[in-house]
Amino acid sequence: MKLKIIIASTRPGRVGETIGKWFTKIAKKNKSFAVEVIDLADVNLPLLDEPNLPFLQKYTKVHTKEWSEMINDADAFVFVTPEYNYGYPASLKNAIDYLHHEWGYKPMSFVSYGGIAAGTRSVQQLKQVLTPLNMMPISEAVAIPFFTEYMNDKKVFIGNERFEKAAVTMVEKLSIWSQHMKALREEIKSRQ
Repeated sequence: MKLKIIIASTRPGRVGETIGKWFTKIAKKNKSFAVEVIDLADVNLPLLDEPNLPFLQKYTKVHTKEWSEMINDADAFVFVTPEYNYGYPASLKNAIDYLHHEWGYKPMSFVSYGGIAAGTRSVQQLKQVLTPLNMMPISEAVAIPFFTEYMNDKKVFIGNERFEKAAVTMVEKLSIWSQHMKALREEIKSRQ
């Protein structure tokens, strides 16, 4: 099964990349998944520029077709996201809105970071956007409050034991959900 870790922030000076690297090391220890990191800064999608509704999957742009392929073959997702003004980054909303069916019937979770709320308000908003796409949010997640306290002098995120335990548990639960959701996707496909 394939776990795709999506780094949501694209802004200069972001810490999502270093938090994503920390989480990726933990995720790769779970042998249920082949782990791939997708950094939205590297994907560099323009503001949604497709003339057709994503539901139709009539993509006209090369970048959309490539994005569709990246997302379509995933079995589960982890979104590494900050909280900006009580919400999630516009770069993530844009990336989500490019597609529709590719997201469906796959479990997801979050590694969120921020101040006192640890990015949890961002996560709550994302759940409202992603569940209508038939994605399944699991309850296990990693929420990192005051993330700057866990950065070393080289600006590398150093997670503590509590964060690591939460990450291990989350990946284990994603593995279980992924197996069941994959069977569901296959059943739905056979009925079409």
